[in-house]
Amino acid sequence: MATAQTAPTFDLQSHSTCSDGALAPVDVVERAAKAGVALLALTDHDTVDGVPEALAAARIKRIELTPAVEMSSVHDAYEDLHILGYDLDHTDSALLDALEDFRADRVRRIFAMAGRLRELGFALDDDAFMHRESLGRPHLADAVLAHPDNAERLAREGIKGKKELFPPYLVPGAKAYVARSRPTVEQAIEVIHAAGGVAVWAHPFWDVEDPAEVRRAIATFAAEGMDGVEVFYPEHSREQAVLLHGECEARGLLSTGSADFHGPEHEHFSRFRNFALYGLEPRLGPIGA
Repeated sequence: MATAQTAPTFDLQSHSTCSDGALAPVDVVERAAKAGVALLALTDHDTVDGVPEALAAARIKRIELTPAVEMSSVHDAYEDLHILGYDLDHTDSALLDALEDFRADRVRRIFAMAGRLRELGFALDDDAFMHRESLGRPHLADAVLAHPDNAERLAREGIKGKKELFPPYLVPGAKAYVARSRPTVEQAIEVIHAAGGVAVWAHPFWDVEDPAEVRRAIATFAAEGMDGVEVFYPEHSREQAVLLHGECEARGLLSTGSADFHGPEHEHFSRFRNFALYGLEPRLGPIGA
């Protein structure tokens, strides 16, 4: 775990209430500034709606903020890989149209998963999760957990929170899971580049366990134009970071990092700068330059 003395001053992934974060964009920036972040990215899922507010707040706090987004993508058997786009023109009409299309696919699958959960016997109140700017599985999970008619069953199955609910119901291969259909990783990279941005694969080992598979994916994505990999991450071990850093160095890719801040009460990602570099050198290239 990084300490205040050793943690880097950049943090290139964070989320607001525009997607699955707990704080408004201005509050995300304020908390980042208080934590000593000098270069920040607000990377809400499939939306840049919070970027203007974050940019204005960053100017007031005198920190750098790169306009950014995190796109949930599909690739072969992997149904939820995340591609980060940095230094985007967040006003680009083609980008905004593409993100609107991707969000529509997100809503389709959430409705489909809600239907499957109901078929499995869970009670759901649509108003508890549908009126969100960017809808995702965490919002659906919260609706299941909050409904009083589910309390007895959740207790019987030992489900106390999202950590226990996701594996049996809301991950690939689980009972209620529905896959996204778009974008592919290649499409996400193309959309980011068309908006003048830099494309980086987020937290590889969070989504892919096998090191050999990660290496193959990096090679494939690099051939499709990917610019970098998120090497440094709270859930990446030293061994994993070293592997990713080596792949980046060998291929001339950027090596970035983040604490993936979602909010002060989040079970995994509650603090800025909470990731270690393990003595390795990040390469941010044009990001925030």
